[in-house]
Amino acid sequence: MAENHASTSSFARWWRQVLFVPLLHSKWLTADARARLTDQVTRAERGHRGEVFLIVENHLPIQDAYHMDCRERAIDLFSEYRVWDTEENTGVLIYVNICEHQLEIVADRGISTHVSPTVWRAMCEKSSIRYQQQEDRRELGPIVG
Repeated sequence: MAENHASTSSFARWWRQVLFVPLLHSKWLTADARARLTDQVTRAERGHRGEVFLIVENHLPIQDAYHMDCRERAIDLFSEYRVWDTEENTGVLIYVNICEHQLEIVADRGISTHVSPTVWRAMCEKSSIRYQQQEDRRELGPIVG
């Protein structure tokens, strides 16, 4: 997804990262959940030439959090992990930041020519809504019918 993005400096974002306690928020990321995510990524790669790379991070690096938002972090990780280094430029990074409750998708040019930024954004929003609904259900406890 090629778009011009400059993150805004934010003390609030920085403080959220500083005060975030992973142990309290990452209980869902069990070994079983990791295995299911790996399986889902593998299944998602079937039927197309895209190569999907998933990164789940508890929080932004504290030293960067004031100047860097989740979108910028995802772009940095896309480069750092060389997700772009595929035969047909079809790498896709899915970045999840637990502290910020954000999901970002960064796609290489081989995929971006076939999928518009609007579609990627809609996928992120839909996933975020589902995540929030699951969080809300956890807070309410089991619903008895």
